[in-house]
Amino acid sequence: MDDLTEHAARLRALPPSCGPVRLIAVDGHAGSGKSTFAARLSEALGGAPVLHLDDLASHAEPFAWTRRLWDQVIVPLTRGERAHYAPYDWNERRFGPVRPLEPAPVVLIEGVGAGRRALRPRLARLLWMDLDSARSWERGRRRDGPALSDFWDGWTAAEQRHFADEPSRPFADALVRQLPSGYEWLPGPRAAAGANRFVTDRERPVPPS
Repeated sequence: MDDLTEHAARLRALPPSCGPVRLIAVDGHAGSGKSTFAARLSEALGGAPVLHLDDLASHAEPFAWTRRLWDQVIVPLTRGERAHYAPYDWNERRFGPVRPLEPAPVVLIEGVGAGRRALRPRLARLLWMDLDSARSWERGRRRDGPALSDFWDGWTAAEQRHFADEPSRPFADALVRQLPSGYEWLPGPRAAAGANRFVTDRERPVPPS
């Protein structure tokens, strides 16, 4: 088991990637344990803010949240300013009151698609929860129960389309595997490929189209 405290210290020591912020993405399949891991990593970081991408997605647009994230979060953080975003209420099916997000030294972005192409130039690190889709979705369905079975049917189809067009795992700096107690961190495909392989991608911080 790797010590989250040790990894948190390494993340804090990284160069800023989004203005003064070290933006850390936690990506993976729905049900892979991203939220739990992000919460524990936040604690190890001394209470680092966590932005859940479920707050920017919606029933109508499960993955078309890039522009909202860019305008409401990325641009202000790049300027060293407090960001403001309106979280989506999945029960009321509408966006709710605005919440602030401080430009802390480390900010975590957690959710399916957090490592998408438009965001990677602003990330200090991309972490991938290394649990395959079948087991992840099974865990998610078991967690949410039969009442959300139809939702999961639609979600898994949308997630498959997303990762077919926008794979994140090949660009991950680290693979995180949940153990019975704690987590194991392994070098991701990006780290294993060498530091220079994707340098062009990181040097083009362009806004989403």
